[in-house]
Amino acid sequence: MNSAYLTTTTDAIDPVFMFIFGASLVLLVGITAAMVFFVVRYHRSRAPEPTSRAAGNLWLEIVWSVLPTLLVLAMFYYGWAGYLALRNVPTGAMEVTATASMWSWSFAYPNGKTSAKLYVPVNRPVRVELVSRDVIHGFYLPAFRVKRDVVPGMRNHAWFVATGPGSYDLFCSQYCGTGHSAMITTVEALPEAEFGAWLERKAAGEEPAGHELLEKHGCLGCHSLDGRPGIGPTFKGIWGRSTTVMSNGRERRITVDEAYLRRSLLEPNADVVKGFQPIMPPFAGVLKEGEIKAIIGYLRSGGIASPKLDGRKLAQEKGCLVCHSLDGSRGVGPTFKGLFGARVTVLKGRAKSTVTADEGYLRESIRQPGAAVVEGFQPVMPADPGLSDDEVTALVEFIEGLR
Repeated sequence: MNSAYLTTTTDAIDPVFMFIFGASLVLLVGITAAMVFFVVRYHRSRAPEPTSRAAGNLWLEIVWSVLPTLLVLAMFYYGWAGYLALRNVPTGAMEVTATASMWSWSFAYPNGKTSAKLYVPVNRPVRVELVSRDVIHGFYLPAFRVKRDVVPGMRNHAWFVATGPGSYDLFCSQYCGTGHSAMITTVEALPEAEFGAWLERKAAGEEPAGHELLEKHGCLGCHSLDGRPGIGPTFKGIWGRSTTVMSNGRERRITVDEAYLRRSLLEPNADVVKGFQPIMPPFAGVLKEGEIKAIIGYLRSGGIASPKLDGRKLAQEKGCLVCHSLDGSRGVGPTFKGLFGARVTVLKGRAKSTVTADEGYLRESIRQPGAAVVEGFQPVMPADPGLSDDEVTALVEFIEGLR
């Protein structure tokens, strides 16, 4: 045991519990025995007439006043000492941030690594900063006698020490919605050397970045990866799936593609899969563009990281650079340099409008080049060249990088 601290949370709680339980048991047995004795001894059939005329007993009154007072003071003292032990974090404690959201846990470590389970080293105190993204949750570790509320906007913390390796349950102790009962994870206590190796292991080397983001933002609390039903649709085989959604109270059939997944992340209640509740929080302003792409890429590949495509090479192979320059010079088509994010005037049929050349515009221009032609250029670009979604994404990212 590390000598830097004097007690663990278990050591602080268990003696107090046993003391109060023991005192309550003694009182229960004593009072019950006294009650039975007086009922039998002074039953009317045994003593039809009073046998004592005493009006009071000073010593008896002193005893039943002093003893309960001492007992309550002792309970307060041990309870207060245990509370201080739970709030005063030992020096040298490892810091972890636990983020609770409906209905999952996410844990962030000082080096930036995140996980859906709480990994800790054995025999070392761990301080957990408690953060809620939505409603009140409860950080409850029965094995370590720790239970703290996780309140939105309020700073709170808990600490504990895992004295032996193993897996320990971690629950949410506050009812937080329909998925409350599924808000369960574990504390994985590892020997110091194993924990150090796990902490330093690069996330990219062990799983795709998209998976880590799904864990970090609590997506896997509602969506399974193995096909099991959950609060939300399973992610297994989601790409290309044909499903029925509710849009503004009407049913419609859609195919899960990039546009649908993007909208589901930013506006989750716009198209809700039939049979599920519209309870997913929006991630607009929470997820960065790169994170959205990583999640979509992970779901597209079925959890297998797909090789990175070279956008410049694709632009050359598909003949894009014959018409579009990279240095700002005018060609048959607009230059790619500085195009992303620029305001351009386009013709849609006979209507003229000004739009921003963002990702959506570029994707439409690649798939349907005649839909919105930049003013001053001829509609000579061929229709959909048969590019895959991955190839279109690579081209858009290439153009975006030419700002």
